[in-house]
Amino acid sequence: MDQYKVIPGADSLHESTEAHGGVGAPNPLVQLDPGLFIWTIITFLILLFVLAKFAWKPLLAALESRESTIKSSLDDAEKAKRELERINVESEEIIAKARSDAQGIRSEAKAAAEKIKADLIASTDDDVKKIRDEAHKQIQVEKDKAINDIREEVVTLTISVAEKVIKKNLSKDENQSLIEESLKSLNGYDA
Repeated sequence: MDQYKVIPGADSLHESTEAHGGVGAPNPLVQLDPGLFIWTIITFLILLFVLAKFAWKPLLAALESRESTIKSSLDDAEKAKRELERINVESEEIIAKARSDAQGIRSEAKAAAEKIKADLIASTDDDVKKIRDEAHKQIQVEKDKAINDIREEVVTLTISVAEKVIKKNLSKDENQSLIEESLKSLNGYDA
């Protein structure tokens, strides 16, 4: 017996196994015992009642709360999605309008520049025409003055030539009539 140790209480375990029919005795938990069956059902019903009264309602309330929270979150997500789509559409419209406005402003600026250019050209043409007309008038005035100066010079030369040819001094009336005749003959040579 030195090889085997004795475990205290092992004898009683051995004895209880022999009391129930030895090694091949059935397990009492698997045997159908009407008393145990009734007590199991009663215990189950009491546990079911306690769970239904105290645990089932809070669990259902928690599940319903969770379900409503999820539905609310899904509704909010759907609303956010629609709002985002609406904002995207609005932003596209705003961008398109801004592009259109920019194009319009560009066209207006180009038209204004063309108008200013045309106005400047017309104004310049008017100024050039005025300057040309004034120059023609000035030339005409200078031409008339030059012709008058030439006539006076011709008259003076004519008188001096006539005095030399005639070798005498004519009277004032004769001088005047000679001058008038010379002027009449010069009028035929107007330039």
